[in-house]
Amino acid sequence: MSTDREPAASSPSADEAPLRVLVPQIVPALAVGAGASLLFLGVSALSEGFKQVLWEELPDALGVGGYSSLWMIAMLTATGVAVGLVVWKVPGHAGPDPATTGLGGAPLAPGVVPGLLLAGTLALAGGVSLGPENPIIASNIALAYWLGRKAAPAVPGIAWVTLATAATIGALFGTPVAAALVISEALAGHPGPGSLWDRLFAPLLAAGTGAMTTQLLAEPTFALGLPPLSDPGWGDLLAALVIASAAALFGLAACYLFPHVHAAARRLRHPVLMLPLGGLVLGLLGALGGHLTLFKGLEEVKALTANIGGWTSGELAKLAVVKLLALLVAASCGFRGGRIFPAVFIGAAFGLLAQALVPEVHPAVAVSSAVLGVLLATTRQGWISLFTGAVLASSPAVLALLCLASLPAWLIVTGRPQLELDENGRSLT
Repeated sequence: MSTDREPAASSPSADEAPLRVLVPQIVPALAVGAGASLLFLGVSALSEGFKQVLWEELPDALGVGGYSSLWMIAMLTATGVAVGLVVWKVPGHAGPDPATTGLGGAPLAPGVVPGLLLAGTLALAGGVSLGPENPIIASNIALAYWLGRKAAPAVPGIAWVTLATAATIGALFGTPVAAALVISEALAGHPGPGSLWDRLFAPLLAAGTGAMTTQLLAEPTFALGLPPLSDPGWGDLLAALVIASAAALFGLAACYLFPHVHAAARRLRHPVLMLPLGGLVLGLLGALGGHLTLFKGLEEVKALTANIGGWTSGELAKLAVVKLLALLVAASCGFRGGRIFPAVFIGAAFGLLAQALVPEVHPAVAVSSAVLGVLLATTRQGWISLFTGAVLASSPAVLALLCLASLPAWLIVTGRPQLELDENGRSLT
């Protein structure tokens, strides 16, 4: 009889075991989520304020055009000088070579964070064609790991890295969905105890907290105001397949050029030579492509898609090529920043080019498919690419098209060079 009762007596504790593991994770996840979002919002506000001074107030005071060719060349070169001084003189040298880093990664020493954030903020304000995601994620990982290991030494370090990554992605996109997809993909490659949802519990809470904090304080939106697609047909599917694949090939061009441009920049050896020269090249590209090809590209892509039908195919081709070259130069010569937001602009310009060449293609299909293809090529983040393309279209009907269009595009990019290098300057595949 006693042996029959023992399983019954032990079953409540077995049922309660997940609760004993998950409940203590709530407070750390909430803290990391809110902290990651506040750091992101703080850097964004600082860079936007500095941007207004550099591109509006200062040129107005000097009586010059804020987006004149001369001012763009001067400001991008000056930004290169400023970031070069930070990389040279600030402790930690603003982190490792950004050409060798992607989203996340091993925690940096906390002393590196101030220089990394300063270099990233200067690049954002100065018009460099990079986004905030890489420096923000790296900084949040470093801080969460450092503080978490001090507060709870028994918690594995990877837990703090995962929380910080999920929280920052949630804050950046204003939704935890992208973070859940990315973390699920990572967890699938590293089996561990417990169900998938048990392991997702804390990261999803951190991502949700980061997203809600951003929504409450900043109300971000990625919607481009594209005409909704209500009833997709076979023509839409064909267009999505072709445009996503073509855009992936276009993005791959930068990946193949990346190690060569990076090697050329590294021959200068010193950041105060390399970054100002890179800034000068970016300024010249800005003068060629216009002010829409500057900055991270999120606000610029909204201006681009607000005038569908108002751009010639030649103008759109120039915007896509110039922005791709600007991303390539910025990532090669040492500016701190991410590739996702500029890639969205490149994809949108490429998609509108396709729609201008074939007006029968629906704008939502063209833009979302092209963004998907360029992001797959430049980031190799499948879920983020699919999610971003779907969010930009704001049309549920597009999601099925993008899921199918991602397959041939992935066949094109998988095993090919990435827009990331190893420590020896060779392309990752």
